[in-house]
Amino acid sequence: MRFSEQLKKASLGGAFFVSIFFSLQAAALCPASEPLSHVKVATVIDGDTLRLVDGRSVRLIGLNATEMGRKGRSAEPFAEAARNRLQSLVSTDDGYVGMRIGRQSRDHYGRVLAHAFDKHGENLEAQILAEGLGFFVAIAPNVLLAECQRAAELQARSAGKGVWRQSPVIAADRVRGGGFAIVRARVERMETNRGGVWLELGGSLVVQVPPQVVAAFDDALKGLSGKDVEVRGWVIDRKSRGDRSRRARWLLKLSHPSMLMPLS
Repeated sequence: MRFSEQLKKASLGGAFFVSIFFSLQAAALCPASEPLSHVKVATVIDGDTLRLVDGRSVRLIGLNATEMGRKGRSAEPFAEAARNRLQSLVSTDDGYVGMRIGRQSRDHYGRVLAHAFDKHGENLEAQILAEGLGFFVAIAPNVLLAECQRAAELQARSAGKGVWRQSPVIAADRVRGGGFAIVRARVERMETNRGGVWLELGGSLVVQVPPQVVAAFDDALKGLSGKDVEVRGWVIDRKSRGDRSRRARWLLKLSHPSMLMPLS
């Protein structure tokens, strides 16, 4: 199931809204803490990707916008709104943005991984998140602004803006395909082995915290068995990769504790 279908069909009853008591401006700032390199944007590809005049493609850190229409598929909800808003933010300084490249500088597509800031030093990703035009994500080691960006998303979520107007959160047994998902489920079983920590959520979905990042979760993994959690990330279909074992079909890997939220 495409995430657009999850956005359209998910029940409001599955939402977990968190109230947060600060202004939209405070939520959206995530100010730059050090000098930035200033680059000129040639094209805004979508709500989380820029192409610079020097030819580099930049994937913005901490933000996952819904997908634009490609290869005969229609755009997902709010995808065009996110791109238009990012274009507006970029245009405020004649196409120039401040850029801070992440600790991991490129993804597996060769795109530069970076934060972008406007002429006032405010983080563009946080502004998109605070307006409900994308989803917060945290992928280690690029987590410098994770807490601030998560707070920006919570502002939009508590107000029911944009992608949060109808909850995109789904139950584990409603996972039907690979791709980004936000899932609420009960932890049926936990296991620790050489592959890290595993949370079995039912509905053929298992969450993996790889061994190299377990320490970063500290106490976040303690006592979760039998409790409800919300997890987010990219679901992998093991069967499509030739896995014919009896293991759970759907796998979701976490690399930062902000992608896991205990609910009870």
